[in-house]
Formats: sequence, C-alpha cells, structure tokens
Amino acid sequence: MADSAFFCPLTHEGLLAVRGVDAAKFLQGQLTCNLSYLDQATSSLGARCTPKGRMISSFRILAEGDGFLLALSSDLIDAQLADLKKYAVFSKSKLTDESADWARFGLSRGDGALLALGLDLPQTVDSVARDGNLIALRLSDGRAELWAPQAEAATLQARLAAQLPLAALDAWLLAQVRAGIGQVFGATRELFIPQMINLQALGGVSFKKGCYTGQEIVARMQYLGKLKRRLYRLALADGEAPEAGLELFSPVHQSSVGEVVLAAPADGGGGCELLAVLQEDAVNDGRIHLGAADGAALKLLSLPYTLDADREIQR
Repeated sequence: MADSAFFCPLTHEGLLAVRGVDAAKFLQGQLTCNLSYLDQATSSLGARCTPKGRMISSFRILAEGDGFLLALSSDLIDAQLADLKKYAVFSKSKLTDESADWARFGLSRGDGALLALGLDLPQTVDSVARDGNLIALRLSDGRAELWAPQAEAATLQARLAAQLPLAALDAWLLAQVRAGIGQVFGATRELFIPQMINLQALGGVSFKKGCYTGQEIVARMQYLGKLKRRLYRLALADGEAPEAGLELFSPVHQSSVGEVVLAAPADGGGGCELLAVLQEDAVNDGRIHLGAADGAALKLLSLPYTLDADREIQR
C-alpha cells in the first residue's frame, strides 16, 4: 500500500516548539540546518548533534507563529526539551512540548484531498502551503504531511477519509524507507553522524551557515573525511520488521557491521524493508545478516537518490 493513495495519522512523532524573539538565533547555533532558508513557504529536515557530531535527534522543522515547530520521534521529546532548556537560559525563547496541541496526518498521492481543504501544495521538495490553521508540507518522494490544531483533528480526519483510504502507520513508514529518509530514535541516539543517514543529501545539513554544536566534525567529514559507514536500503524475505538499533553482521568482520535505522513490514505481509547504516566493505561483500552472524540474510536494494558532495556543500 506504500505506493498507493492513502492517509494515516502520524502518531509516532511529537512536536517540540521553540518560540520567542530569539528563537531563530538560538536554534541556529544548535541545529545542522540553516534557519535563514526557512520562511512561511519552506520547511527543512535537520538534526541536533553532540560536540562530536553524533546526532541526538533528527526532525522536520517549520516556522509557525512566533517561532518554530520540530517534528521528531516521540521518545526523544522529553530529553531534547530538557537539554535545550539548559542552553536557552539566557535566550528570549520559550521551549515547550506541543505534541498534544497538534494533529498530523501523512498523505500519499493525496494532493486532491489537500486541494479540497484549500491547500495548493507545490511539488517542490520541502515546500509549505497554508490555509488558516492548516499547514501542508511536501516531502522528497512526493508524499505530503498535513498539520492542524488538535481541535480540528476529528473533522479533518473525516474529510480526508471521504477521499482517501485510511492506512496503518506501517504503510507510511514503508514509504519512508523506500524514500531513503533515515531518522533518529531513542535506541539510535548518538550512534550516527548526519552523513551516515544521508541527511546532507536530503537538505538537512548546511555547510554555509557557520557554527553550531558538532559543526566542526560534520564539516570535516564532508570536506576531508572518507565515510566508511553509510545508509543503505535492504529487504528481509521473511520475518518481522526489526527494531531500530538492532545490529547487522557480515562474514567480513567478527563484530557488528552496522545498525538498523528504520524498518517496516513489506506490502502484502511477510518480510520487511529497512534502512541501515553499514560499513562499506560489508556492503561490497554483499553478505549481510540480521541480528547475528548466522541471522536471516538481507538483500541490498537501491535508494531513490544519488550522493553528490559538490551539490551538497552548496546549501
């Protein structure tokens, strides 16, 4: 169903709000993306890193009201909120969990439904359309997200259901896997630098914005480093979708050669597709196993985009 028309509530993520006159300045020093590129018609992927360049969260961010909303895995909200508040002490910005205040829906091939709601969303990646309290965002593979105040959730869901079939969240996650969009969860916190999940190829890292926490490591890897672990898409012929963080193995090494980033059941039941960060030599060998050296074999699949270092550094 991941490639067909459907909609589903995005219940796996929450919204962290940063508001106030200093919100942009404060976040600019914390995030990999460039807030100077954001306006009412643009959103962005991004991440927050440790000083060593390891991601402690990843998100989609957009401007809203007097600040910004960041959509990220629900199991990261509390920790990110507490951590960011430590750095915002001397900033005129207020940080809150607004997860309960908003409803979010994922739409696949749902542009007609958006138009019926008054939202003419451009096809351009990361574009944003607004109508009253409704916000629509375009993703890299053509899917869209619809954000609205929680008070409008029931009415909105009924209107969407009149035009699109309701799907389980797994259909949305499978589409995300096929789009090659990695994400940080609690289980993978501080495991990856942004380039390991190809965040720079998806517009989530700016190399022109100046300093932010972890910037030196991230920039050095882009300009000088040779990345030995990168995001790949794989398929498991039979078995349940593994949890994020589960290790992968290969005969090339006696130890783990990578970790699951995101997985979802395949269409039609049986097996799954997943994104994983893997060592290059294990990928070249081709023998990748799930969970143990003698675990289920995984098949390498293609990603829908190519990496281009020259283009990536132009952001």
